[in-house]
Amino acid sequence: MIRYYYRFATACALLISLSACVNVPAPGSGATLVDLPETWGGSAQPGDIDAQWWLRFDDSLLAAYVAAADLENPQIGQAVAQLDQARQQAVIAGADRLPQLSAMFNASRAQQTLAGSGLGSVFPDVPDGGGATSFHTDNFGLSLNIDWEIDIWGRIASQHGAALQDYLASENRLHAVRQSIAAQASKAYFAVIEAREQVAFSEETVEALAETARQVTNRADVGTIPQSDAEFSIANLESAKAGLEQRHDALQQAERQLQLLLREYPSGNIETAASLPSLPPMPPAGLPAELLARRPDVAAAERAVFAAGLRAQAARRSLLPAISLTGAYGNQSNELDRLLNGDSLVWSIAGQLVQPIFQGGRLRANVALSNAREREAAEAYIATVLTALSEVETALTRDAFLTRRAQSLLRAAEAAEEARRIGINRYREGLVPFITVLESQQRAIDARSAYISTRRARLDNRVDLHLALGGGFGAPTPQEFSQ
Repeated sequence: MIRYYYRFATACALLISLSACVNVPAPGSGATLVDLPETWGGSAQPGDIDAQWWLRFDDSLLAAYVAAADLENPQIGQAVAQLDQARQQAVIAGADRLPQLSAMFNASRAQQTLAGSGLGSVFPDVPDGGGATSFHTDNFGLSLNIDWEIDIWGRIASQHGAALQDYLASENRLHAVRQSIAAQASKAYFAVIEAREQVAFSEETVEALAETARQVTNRADVGTIPQSDAEFSIANLESAKAGLEQRHDALQQAERQLQLLLREYPSGNIETAASLPSLPPMPPAGLPAELLARRPDVAAAERAVFAAGLRAQAARRSLLPAISLTGAYGNQSNELDRLLNGDSLVWSIAGQLVQPIFQGGRLRANVALSNAREREAAEAYIATVLTALSEVETALTRDAFLTRRAQSLLRAAEAAEEARRIGINRYREGLVPFITVLESQQRAIDARSAYISTRRARLDNRVDLHLALGGGFGAPTPQEFSQ
């Protein structure tokens, strides 16, 4: 009996070769639908993109935090789980391409009771003397069953191919999330350092203004200057104290944000470098055409176009006849110990051809729906491409703006500090009113604080440039997929 099952399974395996194959195109194989320039408009250098761009900032703590975020961040964990879901969905979608085989064992017992009176002539074994006789009938069966829709038009293959594209798009999205988390961790790290520098500067400012207020108040108390000057100095000091508390609050928020990215308890206490790192050299940007094959979000959008096209193809093929095959091969016996001897062979095979004729417009509406979704995916791909190109151009040009802004703020801070020093001296000599001192102090504070913020903004923009260029963790390598 076992050899019959083996022959039956072998025949089914040969039929599988009739089903359609699925071709999985690679990202970059489709048309961009966007006219691309040969080079970037901003200041960019040719060369390979850095796979570990965060190392260019030469900060060991930053490198350690990026590595920790890549391992522990919940968003990455979610993306990994979503990738596994897409993988299983692809397995499910591909299962219909194969014959569905099942083994079945059944057993039954039936009882029939016959009255004895007058039945002897019909049933020789039944006595004629009245009473009743019961008969027990046993039946055992063992079979191997097959149910298979032969995908002669490739409808199921198209659905499977769409699911494979969804899986590969999820892989691209995982890569994009890893890049994004690396960028977020880097910018959060810089935010903590900047907040600490702002706190330190505010503390120095409060200390200096407290000394100024003490001197001015002493002079006002002895009547050498108006009392209003003392009140102005005290108001300036209290405003600086309020600003210091605001800086402390910003520091706590920045520290907790970084800890959340690292999947740590947000205690508001985390180690960083003492000052912002120096800005590394401008990274190579490559060519605009290379960006589309490198950016994982663009690759995911292109995969979505492929998936939508395959689903539209499957919808059109659903209008064609469906061919299915069912079969069974096994043995039946009224004795369990004779079930496997092959003496009572039972087999059946049947095929059917189903051509949809009228379903209330459902099938054609599904075709139109799939075509509309394909157009939507194509437009979404174009939008993603344009966004990617815009992010690179914006980061490249913004780098020059921020460089000039930082230079101007540094000169402004130095000039304002000198003006403050001169103003205090002239005020002591009675040559200028106290309001001049206050204005020079405020300008010096604002310029120095803005300079610190701009230094961080330049670092953030450099991170944005690396992210826009698709750098980080190398190119995504599709995992081996098997059913």
